[in-house]
Amino acid sequence: MKVSLFTTCLGELFYVDVLKDTTEVLERLGCEVDVPEGQICCGQPSYNSGYKKESIGPAKHMIETFENADYIVSPSGSCTSMFREYPKIFADEPEWAERAKRIAEKTYEFTSFIVNVLGVEDVGAEFHARVTLHTSCHMTRLLGERDSHYRLLSHVKGLELVKLPNNYDCCGFGGTFSVKMTPISEQMVDEKIRHIEETKAEVLVGADASCLMNIGGRMRRLGKPVKVMHIAQILNSHQEEEAAHHANESRKSTVL
Repeated sequence: MKVSLFTTCLGELFYVDVLKDTTEVLERLGCEVDVPEGQICCGQPSYNSGYKKESIGPAKHMIETFENADYIVSPSGSCTSMFREYPKIFADEPEWAERAKRIAEKTYEFTSFIVNVLGVEDVGAEFHARVTLHTSCHMTRLLGERDSHYRLLSHVKGLELVKLPNNYDCCGFGGTFSVKMTPISEQMVDEKIRHIEETKAEVLVGADASCLMNIGGRMRRLGKPVKVMHIAQILNSHQEEEAAHHANESRKSTVL
């Protein structure tokens, strides 16, 4: 099965390791993964801020870039949901609306693609830690995907999954919202962090880099010890890698 990877802006700039893990998991499951050249921003920041006209150019470019893909997969529910919005953007342009519809129909968020298209729930991962999961707003409310990430994590050997209280609450990022409404955003992410601490989890997992960047950044500023990881990193983990990581951390501690 051929898959074209939609890398996203945050992926290319800050989460290259997540893109690598996403690719390796898909390849291990039998997919042939390519990364189309010419990818740019999907237009979501301007579109969500009410600038529809400014979103049309990037949207058309991305449709042209991915038009020949069999399947489009992204490790971001937020950016995936933007591709699903394209038919609405071009509702008054019949030719582009049809092309946008074809793009939207073959675009999937990473975990949803594994469970609902490949029909896989156990990817053979092993990760020994107490983990809680943040479910992003775009993933659950716009894509309607509420259980694929839970189903995948439930099969990870050694992983203890603890439900996050009020997991349906927004983390306060919301793209430009966190910039325009910073004081409110800060209160929202602080509340999210309090709930994370209630679980006593060692690791916070999510499927949207934007949420993880927001929550992780705030936790670092507050000096919280919880590790933040994308679900692709968990699903690409194995016992040997974890043992090597812990051994390396022990050596660092000894040297220091």
